[in-house]
Amino acid sequence: MKKSYLLLLPIILFSLISFKTLLDNKIISIDSLLQDMTDRDNLARFPESDYTCAQFSSYDRATVAPDQDGWFANWDRSMFIRTEKRGDKNEYVMMDTSGPGSIVRFWMTFAGKDSGKGILRIYLDNNTEPVIEGSAMEILSGGILADSPLSASVSQLTKYEMRGHNLYFPIPYAKHCKVTYQSDNIKDAGAKTGGEAVYYNINYRTYKKDAQVISYSAEEKNNAKKIAPATANQLAQLQKTINVPTEKHALTGEIKPNAKLSFSFKGSKAIRKISIKLSAKNLEQALRSTVLNITYDVEGNQKSATSVWCPVGDFFGTGYQLREISTWYTEVSKDGVLSAWWVMPFEKNCTVSLLNLGKQNVTVSQGEVEIGDWKWDENSMHFGTHWKEYYHLKTGEMKNNSGMVGGPFDLNYVTLSGKGVYVGDAVTLFNTVYAWWGEGDEKIYVDGEKFPSHIGTGTEDYYGYAWCRPEKIIGHPFIAQPDGSGNFVPGYTVNSRYRSLDVIPFKTSLKFDMEMWHWTRATINFAPVCFYYLQNGKDQNDKPDIEGAKRAVAINRTDIISPVIQYNSKNKPVSIQAESMIFENADGGEFAYDNSEKYGWADNMEANWSEAKMGNKLNMVFMSKADCTVPTKGIFTIRNNSGKFKFTLNGKSTIIDLTGEKTTLKTVDLGAVKLNKGKNTISVEVIDVPPSKNNTVEFGFDQLLFGLAKK
Repeated sequence: MKKSYLLLLPIILFSLISFKTLLDNKIISIDSLLQDMTDRDNLARFPESDYTCAQFSSYDRATVAPDQDGWFANWDRSMFIRTEKRGDKNEYVMMDTSGPGSIVRFWMTFAGKDSGKGILRIYLDNNTEPVIEGSAMEILSGGILADSPLSASVSQLTKYEMRGHNLYFPIPYAKHCKVTYQSDNIKDAGAKTGGEAVYYNINYRTYKKDAQVISYSAEEKNNAKKIAPATANQLAQLQKTINVPTEKHALTGEIKPNAKLSFSFKGSKAIRKISIKLSAKNLEQALRSTVLNITYDVEGNQKSATSVWCPVGDFFGTGYQLREISTWYTEVSKDGVLSAWWVMPFEKNCTVSLLNLGKQNVTVSQGEVEIGDWKWDENSMHFGTHWKEYYHLKTGEMKNNSGMVGGPFDLNYVTLSGKGVYVGDAVTLFNTVYAWWGEGDEKIYVDGEKFPSHIGTGTEDYYGYAWCRPEKIIGHPFIAQPDGSGNFVPGYTVNSRYRSLDVIPFKTSLKFDMEMWHWTRATINFAPVCFYYLQNGKDQNDKPDIEGAKRAVAINRTDIISPVIQYNSKNKPVSIQAESMIFENADGGEFAYDNSEKYGWADNMEANWSEAKMGNKLNMVFMSKADCTVPTKGIFTIRNNSGKFKFTLNGKSTIIDLTGEKTTLKTVDLGAVKLNKGKNTISVEVIDVPPSKNNTVEFGFDQLLFGLAKK
């Protein structure tokens, strides 16, 4: 009998171990993933179901290493892993990976004739037949798999073919996943000879090998018919209910310059919601110069390794201008109340402060912090932010798609060490050119990677929309563009991406670089903020950008690019470049800035007015410090598609003939011109259009040069 008991003991122990393994390894399915998607508490604990998050994309395959040519290659389209045959058709492989895992975010857009109409197929667990098959747009945003916003295109204000298509419905797999696209319109890799251009980003999780994953199937999708609509509805309605009892604490009052409002909490608790409404004479400046600072678990003079330090407007996703917005984590109401639902746990204590780094009094007319209980455990993490403004950032100078002058560069969003989860970011910027402000790709390195496991296809693709479109996105749970008016013209833009199932866990480090790659050279203000949870770690760039928060915000282009004449050491006018002038309006044609090293333009740039027709007028303005009369010359660009113009400066007109066969500069004597203290006006009128296909002309304006001033 004793021997029998001894024989049974290993079996019992094995059974207990197996049972514990099942308890430890939660079954991962469509159901469980959809439930996790709306559970904000999950973000604040390091994932028990150990996984990595990475990305497949159509990034330019010439991008190999930072020290090699091609690191900033930007032909990020129709790049696939390989081509396979399905019958007599080409099937382009976009993703191929071993499981267990799950697709957690899938973004695409297209260009070219009949684009987006190809067949998207998803094969799971090495099966030869796809479990999902159909038109790419129908699968990603057409509602075949789920209702909006789990399956949606943005912006709804944008023409459908110019939208980004986003699928957040999870597709788990136990062993393997392959995603392909079939289209007869694809001619070659990169669509370099025309045809359909396909852009894609696929975020996916890979779990540890013994993870219990139930693969997607029609049956599993049907089993999730209750939770899927409920999740979609909850996200669509942006229901920000708090599921635990909370205490509400008021945070109101006037904050004088260099002062703060502050209060502290003790115990194991979590901030569940913060709401703030600011008022000030200069509200835009107050939104930037009033800083939200949250510290946790400080003992004596010891500072917490992780904290929130971020200008109020940037933290809540509106930047320094109030814009209505509603996401799963943030909200800005019509009446200016800013709210956030990030869960921020602490073990022993927490201090919430509003710092006024500006020069004016700021009133917190409404303010409230909701605190609820939290059971601190070994997986609990602190919530942190990293914010910085890159002031007067000089971006890349490009000739065309195949050659670079000047050059792009990688801009660091954040570098973190330790164990944590990356949960989102936003950027607030002011653009100064009549062109798209950013074409760069995200490059995210996890746990010391030499090559980023996340490398994308463009800034707007990362933020979920497409084609630099300026239309607003204000009601999606995870992506937002409350203002895109600075996307094509000088102005203000805010982009946000918040993560749910596509959060990025890291065990030792995370580095996020955003490539700055511009179609034309530009000077912009660019302020990213990153959101993360961290455990026993550190933000490697944790010095607060106090000067950035204090600095005057840009409301107009002239706040960054001065329209004032340049003067010499004797305070005499010397010159003004055309790209520094204020473009007021044109009754036809397209206004922009060209930049090139080819033609000898001052600072390699000119103001360019193209597709102008007979009689069209262009109006520009510059500023002078004093009244004076000066000999004046203008430098213009002769082109083979140019014509004759009447150029009027402060009422004095000169006929300028810019017709010619070769692109070159032409200096025109404009005579003695009276400059006015303050505003000076230029009017350009098309008076002769040489015969051409479209009967339009191009006007290139480099600069004005001034001689010795006469009083």
